[in-house]
Amino acid sequence: MITSSKLKSVDFYRKIPRDLTEASLSGAGLSIVAALTMVFLFGMELSNYLAINTATSVIVDRSSDGEFLRIDFNLSFPALSCEFASVDVSDVLGTNRLNITKTVRKYSIDQNLVPTGSEFHPGPIPTVNKHGDDVEEYYGDGSVALSSRNFDSYSHQYPVLVVNFYAPWCYWSNRLKPSWENTAKIIRERYDPEMDGRIILGKVDCTEEADLCRRHHIQGYPSIRIFRKGSDVKENQGHHDHESYYGERDTESLVAAMETYVANIPKEVHVLALEDKSNKTVDPAKRPAPLTSGCRIEGFVRVKKVPGSVVISARSGSHSFDPSQINVSHYVTQFSFGKRLSSKMLNELKRLTPYLGGHHDRLAGQSYIVKHGDVNANVTIEHYLQIVKTELVTLRSSKELKLLEEYEYTAHSSLVHSFYVPVVKFHFEPSPMQVLVTEVPKSFSHFITNVCAIIGGVFTVAGILDSIFHNTLRLVKKVELGKNI
Repeated sequence: MITSSKLKSVDFYRKIPRDLTEASLSGAGLSIVAALTMVFLFGMELSNYLAINTATSVIVDRSSDGEFLRIDFNLSFPALSCEFASVDVSDVLGTNRLNITKTVRKYSIDQNLVPTGSEFHPGPIPTVNKHGDDVEEYYGDGSVALSSRNFDSYSHQYPVLVVNFYAPWCYWSNRLKPSWENTAKIIRERYDPEMDGRIILGKVDCTEEADLCRRHHIQGYPSIRIFRKGSDVKENQGHHDHESYYGERDTESLVAAMETYVANIPKEVHVLALEDKSNKTVDPAKRPAPLTSGCRIEGFVRVKKVPGSVVISARSGSHSFDPSQINVSHYVTQFSFGKRLSSKMLNELKRLTPYLGGHHDRLAGQSYIVKHGDVNANVTIEHYLQIVKTELVTLRSSKELKLLEEYEYTAHSSLVHSFYVPVVKFHFEPSPMQVLVTEVPKSFSHFITNVCAIIGGVFTVAGILDSIFHNTLRLVKKVELGKNI
């Protein structure tokens, strides 16, 4: 049986009787200093324990095969009409998607980037299959030649004015010319401008009437516009509501379309000038014409994680464009890769890695404006983007948990002169490597060990210093006493 005396023999902390100890002012001062030091070092260790500890490494991109990358954008073009603005995507694997509309929205804006109306062209422009008559013979001109001098008078005189804005050098304009003139002649015979006066067909040569075409925001040839008087004719000083025609271009289709325009219009022209009683129906071949020359394009596209391009240009399979008249100057509100991070996730990202998150939208707020003129004609603007993926994970309970991923990029832009129609190109190249930021939680046992080391170490060092100081004072006193004897 173990007695109490035997237990006392294993006591590590043997006590010294109190009457054998001696207190001193130096020891008291050193004890206060040691206590404050312990508290300070404990606070530092606690702060270090609560702080985020991350390890950064560069590894091969761990994205799975077939994973897509989302690109969000918001771009404003003060001189590119929404009528023909197209968003295209291509990559090195052969993907080539033209005129993406499902995830892209377009809004008309003025030169100051201010929106002028609701969403423009929610769907794609209908494909034109018949660009003219098979027999390109016609007898005389049936349409009226319009210019800046007589355009307003014709538009105010007739309830429906259908105008062909064309260019003599344009292939599609020349294809349309025979059927247009034949249609104008047939409509003139059916609806005599002198006797009936409900509809008339005209034409404008945009190479001769550049200002008139620019006033109506004509960027592609041929552009067929329908000008009709509405109930707001008085408030708008006689200006017409107008639309664009995208239907078939043979004589039969054009005549049928003209018939629908005048079907519900009474012969009494003066009645129409006061009110519009026509029943407006949805016609897929007819869309609102642009009120301004600018367009804001926003939305997103999904691309494969390989080098590719997002191209924004004036595109149409049945129109021609004058490269010198196309200006793709733009302002970037947003251009980012990957999923949108919420404010909470951004705060978490900043908390874990303060140096990340500054380049996920590198082009935001940048403007690339080219003043229109002969010197700056045919300017294509290209952006070269190098993308790096950053993945943030945490190691908890011996498991790797993914917190979030972010894509940052560097951007270099250039202006290139070309003979082709100007475009805006965003060349993107994802890096095969990625940055892996791992959050490593600290061990609580390690924290306790450090705290004990701090307390024991400070206590021991303070004891040593006190012993040295005390013995030094005793030695000094002995020396002084020896001198006095």
